[in-house]
Amino acid sequence: RRAGMTVETYLLYLAAVAVIFATPPDTSQLLIVSNAMKHGLRRSLWVIAGDLSANVLQMTAAAFGLAAIIATSAVAFSWIKWMGVAYLVWIGVQMMRSCSKPGGTAAPRAGLVRLFRMGFVTSMTNPFAVVFFAALFPQFITPEAAILPQLLILGATYLLVDGLTLVAWGWAGDRVAARLARVSIKAINRLCGGLMIGAAILLGLKDMSPQRYR
Repeated sequence: RRAGMTVETYLLYLAAVAVIFATPPDTSQLLIVSNAMKHGLRRSLWVIAGDLSANVLQMTAAAFGLAAIIATSAVAFSWIKWMGVAYLVWIGVQMMRSCSKPGGTAAPRAGLVRLFRMGFVTSMTNPFAVVFFAALFPQFITPEAAILPQLLILGATYLLVDGLTLVAWGWAGDRVAARLARVSIKAINRLCGGLMIGAAILLGLKDMSPQRYR
């Protein structure tokens, strides 16, 4: 068996992952921005932890071939997708409703477990992710070498780049909130809720037809 992944292949993979994240914000990134604006960057790290934890499970599912099952089931795709859409809309509505509390004061901050769950559920209800990992990883794996170490390297690299990207988006959201704080808490809550509903729209419009992956 060959020694494993070459440096050239790894750098190519790293470049590909960087290009993937050099795009307009997706569902997870909008979730981080909205939570960083509402709760601050430090607390939004728990949302990032939940998101990345879901990614680990999705990578594992892809590695064991579950992506093929999901990709051939239109029913599974539809149910998972629209549950995610509904969850994001619910979060957005809750954020927007909090701006109507008497006195214009900020609503109580969400608990850390709730923030972690928010990131985890939002990521897990995106069925595209499992199929995405199943399509991405094989492009950079050397079949003649041990597969597991290569999967671990590819997965860890993706999580690192993803995590750093989400932190950057969270920092940006935190800075925006600091400026908007001079306006009103209502403006921040409404904007955060709008971002969540926007993330739901993005997920709802995303083309996740099983035929696309056959």
